[in-house]
Amino acid sequence: MTLSRRTAIIVTLIGLVCAPNYPAAAVAPKEEKLDAYVEWRKGDLLIIDGQRVAWQSKARFNGAGAAKDFASVPLGYEVVAKGTRQPDGVILATEFQVKPNGMQAFENDVKNATGEMEAKWVKAGHVVEQDKDGKEADMGTLHTSGPDVDRVRRIITRLIPPYLKASDFRVYVVENKDWNAFACANGMIVVYDSLLHATNDDEMAIVLGHELTHATHEHSRKNYSSSMKVGILGAIAGAALAGKSGKAADLAALGGALTLSAVQNGYGREKEDQADRVGLRYAFEGGFDVRQGPKLWNRFAEKYGSQDAVSNFFFGDHSRAEVRARNLTREIALNYSTAR
Repeated sequence: MTLSRRTAIIVTLIGLVCAPNYPAAAVAPKEEKLDAYVEWRKGDLLIIDGQRVAWQSKARFNGAGAAKDFASVPLGYEVVAKGTRQPDGVILATEFQVKPNGMQAFENDVKNATGEMEAKWVKAGHVVEQDKDGKEADMGTLHTSGPDVDRVRRIITRLIPPYLKASDFRVYVVENKDWNAFACANGMIVVYDSLLHATNDDEMAIVLGHELTHATHEHSRKNYSSSMKVGILGAIAGAALAGKSGKAADLAALGGALTLSAVQNGYGREKEDQADRVGLRYAFEGGFDVRQGPKLWNRFAEKYGSQDAVSNFFFGDHSRAEVRARNLTREIALNYSTAR
């Protein structure tokens, strides 16, 4: 072997051994969107949609009211934002639009209609709903006090975000064999005693956090979508046929239809999944063990099966129990990896 050839081989070997280890091209973080409310401030982070959100100087900020910049955003303000998920689970904001949470279309009507329904139930001492044929069905005795109500109220009080008051929410327990719970636009929260007795406080906090989110995030008001228009128009037409007329009657029928549809059918997959995310944050901030969330939904799957929709309201428009368990497992890894 000639010297020049031996030198070339040595140089090649040195190059193979000592060549810099260039990493593969990094994959750009996936952009995530948030449409929710600012509910906690943790140092330099804001908690929105259950997620930790951080600011970066190159992000675009568009604020209204008292929100002059990221650091001054008041709790309870409505946010539409975009950002990229960081390795530690924090979302780094790229766009941030924030405004006060004002009164929106139909909001008063939905709350008033729900209030009338609540008053009817309390007076009767029973939860009465319409079945698929339009006939009233008794869902069970309604309790406004007692040990079960006290237990639910204690848990709810720990879940409520700091910009809201515990007095804005009222708790009821219904005697019913199903595992069920729901919340309404006016702050009424209802739990079936069978579910309450089958869960510990941590599990119940996750369920109640989910339901509380439906109220705090105004899902009834926001759920005015094409999927509900047929029912709404039908209610308005029914009011007219019954001899009612005028804007007030139409709005009353509209509010009642919105409320009844939400109570019977859920709020739509997207909002139900949001309620899972935000509800988990409520439970965490209340000091409950959020790691029990996936186990809880697996228990629901064992009881009711894995179909997308079953007769139980709690699964009417939700992701399947197994999917919810996986989603919460991911959520815990992103935001609560150090949870107790």
